[in-house]
Amino acid sequence: MSKIKGIITFVLRLIALACTIVATIVMGTAHDSASVLGIKFDAKFTNSPSFKYFVIAYAVVSFYSLVVLLLPFKNLLWRLILVLDMVVTLLLTSAASAALAIAYVGKKGNSHAGWLAICGQVPKFCDQTSAALAVGFVAAIIYFVLLLYSLHAVLSPLFPAST
Repeated sequence: MSKIKGIITFVLRLIALACTIVATIVMGTAHDSASVLGIKFDAKFTNSPSFKYFVIAYAVVSFYSLVVLLLPFKNLLWRLILVLDMVVTLLLTSAASAALAIAYVGKKGNSHAGWLAICGQVPKFCDQTSAALAVGFVAAIIYFVLLLYSLHAVLSPLFPAST
């Protein structure tokens, strides 16, 4: 049974690693340019602190995921990994949420603040951003599942099922 748990954890971590790497690369390479009233402007992830936060957070989590994948399964650090998984899950959620808020304003605008939607002028940038956010949320969900699975594995010996 322990071997099956290890395989499930490994596969989930591998998928999470792939998702965080893809989200980082797609958001990091998102760019487009448009000309409005004869003025050319570029849309890229570095124009928004939220998108920068997304790229940095997902790059950090990618590195963390790779390090954790390389740890032996019977290592004593797995209790610490449980805590770090919780921090990583929160980091992914906050980065994706911040980026989603800015992406929504870019797509819909905000009439109350006078902000115009820009996705009509830079659709490639918006499509890349949307793809990065979708993959990023998949990574966050996988880490949440990993967190629940790890909590169950750690707590189940403490609360044995009564027969």
